[in-house]
Amino acid sequence: MRMINPGGIFRQDADADARLAAIVDSSYDAIIGKDLNSVITDWNHAAERMFGYSAEEAIGQSILVLIPEHMHNEETEIIGRIRRGEGVGSLETTRKRKDGSLIAVSITVSPIKNSAGEIVGASQIARDITPAKESERRIRLLMREVNHRVKNQFAVILSMVRETSKRSTDPSEFEEMIRARIMALSRSHDLLVTSEWAGASLFDLVQEHLKPFGHEDRISLSGPLLTLQSNAVQNLGMAFHELGTNSSKYGALASEGGRIEITWKVETGPEAQRRFHLLWHEISGTVAPARKAPERKGVGERKGFGTVVLQRVAPQSLSGSSSLERSPDGLKWTLDAPLEAIVVPQLGAEDGSDFKG
Repeated sequence: MRMINPGGIFRQDADADARLAAIVDSSYDAIIGKDLNSVITDWNHAAERMFGYSAEEAIGQSILVLIPEHMHNEETEIIGRIRRGEGVGSLETTRKRKDGSLIAVSITVSPIKNSAGEIVGASQIARDITPAKESERRIRLLMREVNHRVKNQFAVILSMVRETSKRSTDPSEFEEMIRARIMALSRSHDLLVTSEWAGASLFDLVQEHLKPFGHEDRISLSGPLLTLQSNAVQNLGMAFHELGTNSSKYGALASEGGRIEITWKVETGPEAQRRFHLLWHEISGTVAPARKAPERKGVGERKGFGTVVLQRVAPQSLSGSSSLERSPDGLKWTLDAPLEAIVVPQLGAEDGSDFKG
């Protein structure tokens, strides 16, 4: 007859308990034991990190210390389900840390039974879902922003169609102009999407809108590094497109030796208000006869759509003012607006590091 050493069984049980305790203690999730009166009986290291209480502070306290007061009925419902032998799976809720701050968590709660099969308490696992909630919040904000911008784009496009149709009798010309203006809006839109609607660099915006016209070696940019708000991106983008189109057809870029200088600066105005100043300056060269502007066209024409954008749409949308001057030597467009209407708060500021290119 072979004898079985009972001590070996006890050692196996002890080893299993030790392994289980190690797993609980090393978990990244908070694991909390409580009795049927909601009193904390077990508390692992992750619970200490998550909620700020040491095991000595937490054990013996009611689990309600972790629950915001207006949500105490939630614990009553949980304990009721545990008493009935039911579990709670993946409940997203809010808990309170020792310092009073709130944390978004996902909890699961399971009944604990003794050797007789009686329910004597509950095991609760809590996982910090703050990053996931923040990601969801950002997605909702972006979706609202996209929805708003899409509606705004539709309104702008309808206005473009209406105003362009008033000034064009040739269907092919109308189609060409509308296509070019919608593509310009698309370029501004692309810059905003790339930054998740956080804004866009003024330098990048100018470059993006003048790229289709070529002659980069005859265009100079100078000014501080600024991050534009989405509204400024759209409206300044429209202005740069109209100016670039006019220049390529009738202005500096249509002439030999013509050039464009675009400069901007930030100044402190009356009552310490910081203001944004931008100057588009075209210096004409020798205009080829075939490229001279026909009558009633171009940005300098009083009723042109480009003029409407430069003298009314862009400045009014940015709470500013503008001037458009045309002379035999070229063209000047200036824009003056409050800095707060142009730049992203706390990001767009004159920092002494001017860009020149």
